[in-house]
Amino acid sequence: MLYKDFKGLSLSRLGFGAMRLPCVEGEDATPDQAAVDEMVDYALEHGVNYFDTAWGYHGGQSEIVLGRALARHPRESYYLADKFPGYDLANMGKVAEIFEEQLRKTGAGYFDFYLFHNVCEMNVEEYLNPAHGILDYLLEQKAAGRIRHLGFSAHGDIPCMERFLEAYGEHMEFCQLQINYLDWEFQNARGKVELLGRYGIPVWVMEPVRGGKLARLSDENAAILAGARPDADPVDWAFRFVQQIPEVVVTLSGMSDAAQLCQNVEIFSAERPFDERDRAALRRVVGDMLGRHTVPCTACHYCTSHCPMGLDIPKLLELYNEATVTGGKGGFIPSMFVGTLPEDKRPDACIGCGSCAAVCPQQIDIPGTLADFAAKLAG
Repeated sequence: MLYKDFKGLSLSRLGFGAMRLPCVEGEDATPDQAAVDEMVDYALEHGVNYFDTAWGYHGGQSEIVLGRALARHPRESYYLADKFPGYDLANMGKVAEIFEEQLRKTGAGYFDFYLFHNVCEMNVEEYLNPAHGILDYLLEQKAAGRIRHLGFSAHGDIPCMERFLEAYGEHMEFCQLQINYLDWEFQNARGKVELLGRYGIPVWVMEPVRGGKLARLSDENAAILAGARPDADPVDWAFRFVQQIPEVVVTLSGMSDAAQLCQNVEIFSAERPFDERDRAALRRVVGDMLGRHTVPCTACHYCTSHCPMGLDIPKLLELYNEATVTGGKGGFIPSMFVGTLPEDKRPDACIGCGSCAAVCPQQIDIPGTLADFAAKLAG
């Protein structure tokens, strides 16, 4: 197992994420305790020492099931991370109540790592609202030894992260980001890592295979990668990419069965750095994936000066691209962000006049794209 130092701790570079545990008959709120026990045992035996859970995972059962699995091992043999669920604004005034319940559910006694969960445009102002006392309470728990290290996870864009860091940056010891070879440029994960670097904050990775999307490539893209590394499958490529980012300490993997765990442990048993041929292959795959699903907006803003509704069209097209790449109903990031906008600034506020498309240098059918976006958000 590969390890990295964090403030004197030797953390396994592979972290055990407890958001996609094996479940009984596929029921998300019924994790399979026996299967989780076996996976936790295997992970610890093979050097994994970082485990991550959260209030909302598996309908509130993840903390309980993971806590039971870990309780069968010495407390000093692992590091446990949990999070305050501010993604639900109804929780903002309940930090003490929720924290005490999390300690009870996990039975851990203390949390080695504790995070503000999912700092984003929807909740950043409430996270920073002193009336809720969230930071003050968590700092009190840290002083009491019930939290060893305090950090945050973020799905928001860079301005949102800057807002949070300007207020709380001095207290943040680590940050968890969505990083993978698709989002390195697409979601500007590179820029987010650089922002954290200015604060001296190391990085934890979530979604290294983008919810499994990078494990299930098209035959054409899988062949491109196989041509560069015949002995590596798409999962290997995804994890090797994040391994080579110097700022990354821990990479979380939400493993759903023993086979995934075994494969991930093997990948993190040794480093295999990319060469230029490997990087070129990844660029081809990323280019194909984005070319198939995105509109080529360059954010020139010609469109906004001609929109009678005053829509932030470049931002909406950026969110549309995220929605189409994610697939399904478009993913939670676009839905979350659009939900923060006034109703008259959302995609369905477009009146279809075509003034924007008439001046678009990229010749994007903006009204049609916004109509499609509105339909995706509506499911």
